[in-house]
Amino acid sequence: MALRTLPRSPRTGSELLHRALATASGAAGGTFGLAALPVELPVSTVIMLRSIADIAQNEGEDLSDPEAAPSCVEVFALGGRAGSADASESGYFAVRGMLAKTVTEAARFVAERGVIKEGAPILLKFVTQVAARSGLVVTQKVAAQALPVVGALGGAAVNYAFIEHFQEVVRGHFTVRRLERLYGKDKIRTEYDQIAQQL
Repeated sequence: MALRTLPRSPRTGSELLHRALATASGAAGGTFGLAALPVELPVSTVIMLRSIADIAQNEGEDLSDPEAAPSCVEVFALGGRAGSADASESGYFAVRGMLAKTVTEAARFVAERGVIKEGAPILLKFVTQVAARSGLVVTQKVAAQALPVVGALGGAAVNYAFIEHFQEVVRGHFTVRRLERLYGKDKIRTEYDQIAQQL
């Protein structure tokens, strides 16, 4: 849904629009507490995925490539580690390496059989890996929206913080992917490791 509603040409100002939409959906969901979570969480997730895909497109990613959609979802795993703001400590390449085979297999599965095909074990494996990395984030969101009165402000604040965080992560992730296309994966990995050591 996120990819289908995204214009094919990059636009400016869409990051602010996505932040506003995510904040509004968090406030609306938080107003009604846990009862609204089954509706609000998917809406917020689609808004965040749409923002991720939009930034990826702005960084030169071809969204029609079967590996593009899983790479967008991968951002939730890359940005899901709690307690570390330091990119060099986040295990960026370690997480990418862990997900790489599954992303490739999932993209191949979607290209050959489509997303709706019954019995998509590789897609389930990919979603499970991403969920394992980002599960704490969702748990924190549920806690912030548990009380309806505080939930509206909490839901809005949490969604704003999440989308702002994931927009930064996606910008870095797809910048690295763009540089890898230009200069090769090995050279970018070497440069990344040198920068990480200096930090």
